Amino acid sequence: MPDHRPVIALCLCLVVAACTEMPMVEGPPPAPGPAPQIAPLDALVAQAQVAPTDTAPTDSLAARAAALRARAAALQAQEIAQPGT
Repeated sequence: MPDHRPVIALCLCLVVAACTEMPMVEGPPPAPGPAPQIAPLDALVAQAQVAPTDTAPTDSLAARAAALRARAAALQAQEIAQPGT
């Protein structure tokens, strides 16, 4: 027959803890100064919208991708020396 004493002890501790009175905990003091003002959402959205740029970043990205493909092809073409040969 299993020993139930640890389970009974745990239940007893939980019952005792549940019967205690919780202390009143105060929150942090308010920050000094006036409360911050909430900005209108339309103004923020208008500031965040940017005009589309030219295709220079796309061309740069395509050139970088081509350079990386060429480098990968050069690395794959190299013969790898086996250790100990």
